[in-house]
Amino acid sequence: MVAAPGQTNTLAVVSLVTAIIAPFGHFTGIGGLTLTIVSIVTGHMARRQIRQTGERGDGFALAGLIISYVHLALSALLLIFFFGLIIAAFAAFLAATTGH
Repeated sequence: MVAAPGQTNTLAVVSLVTAIIAPFGHFTGIGGLTLTIVSIVTGHMARRQIRQTGERGDGFALAGLIISYVHLALSALLLIFFFGLIIAAFAAFLAATTGH
């Protein structure tokens, strides 16, 4: 597949846009995790296509990947934190109700 000179890879743009929208997806019901996965997959696909075709947009794809991986890591840390918070609250409740 030969790209037109100066053409920006579409998947690179998709990766960047979905990476930017993903954190807001948690609040709007779109699905932040789904958008993050879409951004990661399209970012890797775009970088491969860009290497093969010489299209522009490698920076967009890379930015989408970086934003998405940071978002994924922060989401995992937040999930671990809240899971620990729930366990601690449950343990405190049990200690208060059983008298220990």
